[in-house]
Amino acid sequence: MSGHSKWSTIKHKKAAKDAKRGKIFTKLIKEITVAARLGGGDINANPRLRTAVLTARAQSMPNENIERAIKKGTGELEGVAYEEVTYEAYGPGGVAMLIETMTDNRTRTVAELRSLLNKHGGNMGAAGSVAWMFSKKGLITVERAGIDEDRVMEVALEAGAEDVSESGDTLEILTPPDAFVSVKEALDRAGIPTATAEITMMPSTTTPISGETAAKMIRLLEVLEDHDDVQRVSSNMDMAAEEMEKLSA
Repeated sequence: MSGHSKWSTIKHKKAAKDAKRGKIFTKLIKEITVAARLGGGDINANPRLRTAVLTARAQSMPNENIERAIKKGTGELEGVAYEEVTYEAYGPGGVAMLIETMTDNRTRTVAELRSLLNKHGGNMGAAGSVAWMFSKKGLITVERAGIDEDRVMEVALEAGAEDVSESGDTLEILTPPDAFVSVKEALDRAGIPTATAEITMMPSTTTPISGETAAKMIRLLEVLEDHDDVQRVSSNMDMAAEEMEKLSA
């Protein structure tokens, strides 16, 4: 599993236990609102909205919160107009990063992100400096314990997955973005529980880090993802799974 994929798994596990669920809901509501504003409020005719709602339900967001966010996006309810901005950056050890944000004040957001990066051993990159090494993918993980792995592979590939691979104690399923929902729904229908499911930016190359550099990188990821305007952070870090588990504990 790439460092980015492993970090996604750890992040989801932590979110289920800690007090940040409210912050997660806020980020999901922003995504639902923007998706509805751009493509309309019909989840069957708006793939991005359908993915956002699926993700929100996976996080146990109440239906009334989802419906309210959709109505804010379509203009039925008053809401804030968010702008989507992706920043390119480098972390400790030269790790490449994509920082995806939704903001109502671009000037404030970039200033705050630049400050966080500088404080934690990173720096803002020029446009195009790292984006070329990332591609959008659906990423679904399934805990291997007690699972028929051949059945998981069969269901996922038939539904449009690109690849299913073993990664420690999980199976990692990669999909094209437009097949993400169909693969997730096929797994649900087959009674296969998923640990995580998200649309993410996957790196084509990785940067190995360890020791103090790895510790700084994990801390930087945590403070960036805790920022109110940051929706998600993708990186090409590569570190030992055991070290990542220890540093994020």
